[in-house]
Amino acid sequence: MKLTIAHKTRYAYEQQVRQSTQYLRLTPQDSIHQHVLSWELLLPEQAVETTDTWGNVLHVLTLDTPHQWLEIEARGVVEIVDQDVLSCDPDSPLSPMIFLRGTPLTQPDEALRDFALRYWRPEAPMLSLEKLMSEILLRMPWQPGSTSVSDTAATAFAARTGVCQDHSHVFLACCRSLQVPARYVSGYLYTDNVEHVATHAWVEAWLDGCWHSFDITNNTRSVQQHLKLAIGIDYLDACPVRGVRLGGGAENMRAIAAVQRIQPQQ
Repeated sequence: MKLTIAHKTRYAYEQQVRQSTQYLRLTPQDSIHQHVLSWELLLPEQAVETTDTWGNVLHVLTLDTPHQWLEIEARGVVEIVDQDVLSCDPDSPLSPMIFLRGTPLTQPDEALRDFALRYWRPEAPMLSLEKLMSEILLRMPWQPGSTSVSDTAATAFAARTGVCQDHSHVFLACCRSLQVPARYVSGYLYTDNVEHVATHAWVEAWLDGCWHSFDITNNTRSVQQHLKLAIGIDYLDACPVRGVRLGGGAENMRAIAAVQRIQPQQ
């Protein structure tokens, strides 16, 4: 399946920003799951391209002149394989055990630890995580606008609502409390459901020597309609756009992402 992606992020500021730096994880990579046919970033200035700690493509965009708005656009065409394949990262320099580390966003409290243990069967780890995924979604129905990016897993879990980011953080907290390495994944999702946004987040858990996908928001382990952008310990490591600035006052951010399928020629 071939997908076209158009993702535009626009920041408008109350006052002029003296200087800003944006960290962009907006460039997908080839893998056994996906093949990048074309991709480009449209930016106001040339960015420095590098690779971050987790192996993601990272662009660092610095604006040294005063500005009151900023627009970032990513677009391209990616082909997704038509079957689910496992990623075992044989050449990765990172140990999966790194993804046992907790963060402020994913630190489990007593309620989360008890919840994870309720569904954990050591003799059947995969079935346990699948059950855990389903139960998280039942407890925390998807509700856009119900949380913010700064809400922790414990906060969202207690509120019994959230979006894909919250579902992923809660699942990460549970997995790590069970000593199962798990990592946050950011990317895009192709769906016919117009209520769901195209930007998406899910989780990969390390079991039996490979990474297995868990899309908690859609209660599925299939990622045949998912395009991976970046991985990390949590949202802050893998979010598509993250930055710092001097000045500007209040900020208004608007992001629009469209993922469409290219119909095969007859």
